[in-house]
Amino acid sequence: MGRYRTLDDVEVSGQRVLVRADLNVPISAGSVDDDFRIRASLPTISRLREAGATVVVCSHLGRPQDREPEFRMNPVADRLAQIGGFPVRKLDGVVGDEVDAAVAAAGPGDVLLLENTRFEPGEKKNDAALAEGLASLADLFVLDAFGSAHRAHASTVGVDDYLPSVAGPLLVAEVEALGTLLTDPPHPFTVVLGGAKVSDKLGVITSLLPKVDMMLIGGGMCFTLLAAEGYEIGSSLVEEDRIDEVRDVLASQWGDRIRLPDDIVVADRFAADAQSEVVDRNAIPDDRLGLDIGPKTAGVFAAAIRGSGSVFWNGPMGVFEWERFRSGTEIVARALTDHPGFTVVGGGDSVAALRMLGLEGAVSHLSTGGGAGLEMLEGKALPGLVALERWSEGT
Repeated sequence: MGRYRTLDDVEVSGQRVLVRADLNVPISAGSVDDDFRIRASLPTISRLREAGATVVVCSHLGRPQDREPEFRMNPVADRLAQIGGFPVRKLDGVVGDEVDAAVAAAGPGDVLLLENTRFEPGEKKNDAALAEGLASLADLFVLDAFGSAHRAHASTVGVDDYLPSVAGPLLVAEVEALGTLLTDPPHPFTVVLGGAKVSDKLGVITSLLPKVDMMLIGGGMCFTLLAAEGYEIGSSLVEEDRIDEVRDVLASQWGDRIRLPDDIVVADRFAADAQSEVVDRNAIPDDRLGLDIGPKTAGVFAAAIRGSGSVFWNGPMGVFEWERFRSGTEIVARALTDHPGFTVVGGGDSVAALRMLGLEGAVSHLSTGGGAGLEMLEGKALPGLVALERWSEGT
């Protein structure tokens, strides 16, 4: 890890440890739909409780405007207890007298989960009083939420001002995996990008393009690039305000490293049961929209992936949630998981696609952080990591 202290550098037995985890999971009808992030956080929580720490866990959940019941952490606590095999006491507040009393009464090995940090208006403002209140609950702070490390919030960076802080094991693994792609990726280095909007990925495209050997682009975002190259894209998704910027990227000295789809699965409407057909990228009808890469493109992309030394994938190739438009994403996913080299997958939809296909265990690193991972690959400093640096040895 280098710049950051980790759990290996501190004694936690008998200590109260505040863990900022990323438990921001999809919930419907009061239950967790996808527990990937909970499972990813579990080893850190288990390690601490088994070492004799009192573990206080905090996380945000969704984007509540107030204290809406559907954003309470109760389903998360239930699932954490279920898969962890230990009791989890869910508290009704983030800070305050009741929280203080509950933490004070807890003992070694106990796990408490605070309420949604975004129920506190000071969270997103990095309010000092909230950060100090959180810090008062513990003797040590563990930042293990890579997916939130790019947010300068009270529970990610504010706590560092008041409490000795270390990087958690999940955060360490994330930074090391993405750091390998930034500094020493095995070549050929291939990046596969998809998802809906090119605007979400322009930063990472321009940052990584000089470092990669090939960049394969599918998903809804490919149509803005195809439009920039002069292709007629029918009624496919396009970001008109990004076309000039995209055209500059394509015309750059590294633009020939980008590979766009040769064929497209088009549909008459955006629906799971839409009428679909495969067409060449030169022949997208005016009244059709692209919802997946075509079989020829999927084969080309898969061959490129298999011939690579390292691969980073972020974003599905089509609307994979619908079986009719899943093939491109599945072929890319299977090529990636057959790959014997170094493979990193980031972004919620890409991870969800792997999990849907039962392939999540077949990649080198499955990242919990979509936006944070992209910002790191863009070369941006993540506030959560910067905050940890002050606690590194020798400071």
